[in-house]
Amino acid sequence: MRRFLILCIVLVVSCGPKKSDQDVSAYQKMEFKDRNGLLPYRILLPKDYDKDKAYPLVLVLHGAGERGNDNESQLSYGADLFLQEDIRKEYPAIVVFPQCPEDGYWANVKKEQFLLFFTFTFYPDGEPTSAMKSLQGLLKNITENYKIDSKRMFVGGLSMGGMGTLELVRRNPGTFAAAFAICGGAHPDTAPQLVGTPLWLFHGDSDMVVDYEHSQKMAAALKKVGGEVKFTTYEDVNHNSWENAFVEPELLPWLFSHSLE
Repeated sequence: MRRFLILCIVLVVSCGPKKSDQDVSAYQKMEFKDRNGLLPYRILLPKDYDKDKAYPLVLVLHGAGERGNDNESQLSYGADLFLQEDIRKEYPAIVVFPQCPEDGYWANVKKEQFLLFFTFTFYPDGEPTSAMKSLQGLLKNITENYKIDSKRMFVGGLSMGGMGTLELVRRNPGTFAAAFAICGGAHPDTAPQLVGTPLWLFHGDSDMVVDYEHSQKMAAALKKVGGEVKFTTYEDVNHNSWENAFVEPELLPWLFSHSLE
C-alpha cells in the first residue's frame, strides 16, 4: 500500500506540467511541419543575437507528461536554466525545446502499464517513430535556417526525452558533441553505436516509473565498449531526478566543454 501511495504522489506531482519559475516568453513560439506531422517548438536565441555568428545548439527533449500541441508544456522542466542571466552570458547558444504530439513518443519503445506500474522494452533497431522522424527533420531545418556551430551541437532530455536523446544520438552518429539523459534508458546492445559521443546519465535509485536499472545497464554497457560516460545516481530520489540534474553545477560546464574534432 505504501508503494502504491508513493507512486500516486509521484505521478501527480512530478510527471505533469509545472509552471516555470520564470517568464519563458523569451522562447519564441515556432512550428515545424513535414509529412510526418506538426512539431511545435520554442526557441531561445542568445542575447544580442548576431545572425552572422555561429552559435552552439542545445536541443532539449521533454517527458511524456508534457506532450501535446500547446507549445508551452515542454518548457515545464529545464527551460529556466537557460534563461539565467549568468548562463546566457557565459554560454551563448541557440536553445530549442520541441513538443512531442500527445499520441507520440520520441523513442522506439514498447511501454506497458499494469495499474500504475510501467515496463519499458527497448529495441536495438527498427524504424524511428513519427515523432523521431519529425525531430530529425526539425534538427535539419534549424541547421539550415540558423548559423549553427556544427562542432558544438548538444542534446539532452528527461524520462521519455532521455530515451529520445539516446536514440537520436544513435541514429545520428557524429552529430552531437555531447549529450545528457535524465531517468531515461536504451537497449544495452546499442552502446557501441553511442561510442564517440560523451554522455552523462542521471537517475534516481528509487524511480518507480522508469526503472533505475535502465540507466545503470546502459552506463555499464557503455563503459564495457569504451564509451565516455558519466553516471550520477541520486539516492532515495523517485521519478523526478531532473530536479537534481538541472541544478548540477557542472552540467553546463561539462556539456559546453565538448566539441567535435
